[in-house]
Amino acid sequence: MTSAAFPPDARPGRGATRRLRRVLSLDDFEAVARSFLPRPIFGYVAGGSETCATLRDNRTAFAEWAMLPTTLVDTSTRSQKRTLFGIDYSSPFGISPVGFSALSAYRGDLVLAQSARRAGIPMIMSGASLIRLEDVASAVPGVWFQAYLPGDERTILAMLDRIERAGIGTLVLTVDMPVISNRENNLRTGFSAPLNPTPRLAWDGLVRPRWTVGTFLHTIVRHGMPHFENSNVERGPAIVARNVARHMPSRDRLDWSHVDLIRKHWSGRFVIKGILTPGDATKARESGVDGVIVSNHGGRQMDCLPSPLRVLPDIVNTIGGAIPVMLDSGVRRGTDVLKALALGADFVFLGRPFIYAASIGGEAGVAHAHRLLAEEVDRDMALLGITSLSQLSRRHLMRIAGEAGTV
Repeated sequence: MTSAAFPPDARPGRGATRRLRRVLSLDDFEAVARSFLPRPIFGYVAGGSETCATLRDNRTAFAEWAMLPTTLVDTSTRSQKRTLFGIDYSSPFGISPVGFSALSAYRGDLVLAQSARRAGIPMIMSGASLIRLEDVASAVPGVWFQAYLPGDERTILAMLDRIERAGIGTLVLTVDMPVISNRENNLRTGFSAPLNPTPRLAWDGLVRPRWTVGTFLHTIVRHGMPHFENSNVERGPAIVARNVARHMPSRDRLDWSHVDLIRKHWSGRFVIKGILTPGDATKARESGVDGVIVSNHGGRQMDCLPSPLRVLPDIVNTIGGAIPVMLDSGVRRGTDVLKALALGADFVFLGRPFIYAASIGGEAGVAHAHRLLAEEVDRDMALLGITSLSQLSRRHLMRIAGEAGTV
């Protein structure tokens, strides 16, 4: 890698450079991260809930659409730039919130946010992060923040005040997590919250010394034991504390009246994430939110839910044009991005590939992930015969339901 490929503070180490050479697509990041991360940490990021039916359908849904190109079109002037909330982005995709990012990559939330800023795309910081939102917002102005808020007016208002004082301009309220899902797959791989320092976890760390030294011990030495920094107004407990559950605010009382409360007191952009039905999309629009993210939490919450791609057209038909309709869950290829946009999405987000990239290559890894996906989008636009993303429509798609990736 030449110095021109990465800014000085984003240059990967020699080992990371070798690992990145093996990565030719976003899916490749997962395979490399599997050998780099301890099994419990990888399992937390990769896993879905219960049978993983939702997780699987997130990919299956994309395979059920083929693309129909127009040939002999001059596409030399093509551009994948996209405007969202009046801001011009270099690509039509951004980074979804990923909890516990700092366990997967050293200073993971900062790495993702700084890389996104360099790439010219948005990044949503997770409310389940282990770095103070104030620190990330100060280092990377413009970062979005995703909050898990309880059904308690006093706590909501105090949290809104904290987020506003940090300089956050876009608040993303996740609404599909009233309770923590049945993530038995996490338990099978040895992950738990609080993090249990078991012999199994110790062994996983020993056989993966690059993560143990470069991420975990580096964090402990320089910043101390990670804490839940943003799940409440005050700093939460350490990730190994036995009283973690008592410090997690209850969210099963959150309802639409609290959305109205937030809209009344929050002057910035307000996005709701976790919408899967036209009815909820309509309520969100009527509540004055600025946008919705059609999402099933990456298959990590309720099992047996449909892919957001399946419900996207109905939601777009209901509220499209009134407010931006975004999508996450299952996006892995440039063709996935174009399929979602052709079905009416204004923007897409993806999380797992970027945190895998951060874990194995830091900022350089995330830059590589962005470059791979952006190059795919650019190439696919040329092959599809379009010069602007605004030209995409259903006429570029053909449904091949029942087929798994064959035309």
